[in-house]
Amino acid sequence: MKIKVTADSTCDLSPELIEKYDIEIIPLSVVKDGTPYLDTVEITPKDVFDYFESGKGLCTTIAANVDRYIGVFKKYADDYDAVIHVNLSADMSSCYQNACIAAEKFSNVYVVDSRNLSTASGHIVLDACLLAEQGLSAEEIVEKLRNMTSKLEASFVIDKLTYLYKGGRCSAVAALGANLLKLKPCIEVKDGVMGVGSKYRGSFDACIDKYTQERLEGRNDIDYRRIFITHTGVDKKIIETVRNNIKKYGKFEEVIETFAGCTISSHCGPNTLGILFYRK
Repeated sequence: MKIKVTADSTCDLSPELIEKYDIEIIPLSVVKDGTPYLDTVEITPKDVFDYFESGKGLCTTIAANVDRYIGVFKKYADDYDAVIHVNLSADMSSCYQNACIAAEKFSNVYVVDSRNLSTASGHIVLDACLLAEQGLSAEEIVEKLRNMTSKLEASFVIDKLTYLYKGGRCSAVAALGANLLKLKPCIEVKDGVMGVGSKYRGSFDACIDKYTQERLEGRNDIDYRRIFITHTGVDKKIIETVRNNIKKYGKFEEVIETFAGCTISSHCGPNTLGILFYRK
């Protein structure tokens, strides 16, 4: 079968991977100073950070609307046997609902809720491409992808709570206490929603070292096919520490570094890093 894979811009895949697998990315909108911009097309994480540092406030994100999904699906529905679209978690955004409404207008468009965000969703997108290359039917691929979503493990360590506080996702007391105690919270995705996991104390590089060790060491439930290192701009020495820890604690076939897009960046701010992989 000839299958086209599409995905929300929140999958945070690199331009190289998007080109390699011919993935169509559907951008969310990022609102800056009252004006919406297409994520990764008209605005970058640096723009988000610069706007915040200027004192004008946070950028916000808006789901891709039904018309945007219809426009993309229409491009491929006639020329492909099927279109498979992978969404950001339905519990985090209305993107999935909007994509499903759009898909109703086509007989060969399938929508998959990744139950996750960033390159955890990116794992699902890449596996959709690989399964399509194997010649599986759209129905078979979708069934496999939906079974995979519960096996994703996604987490990020945040350097400072400033962005979460300004976005109303934590209290002033929590933010002040964390900053005074040099706490770096780990944000985890479970059952499609974000929550706070471990809290690390100390410098960011020491916390990242401890975080990657805790996530990978001594486990027998990890699928070692692929792991993403995804961040919002982190010192290269810290990235190298993460790579070394990955080699030390697991034998992953692929270690892929990507930069988080505007969605993660606008919520977590700079100096945020996560490792994202499958469990068996």
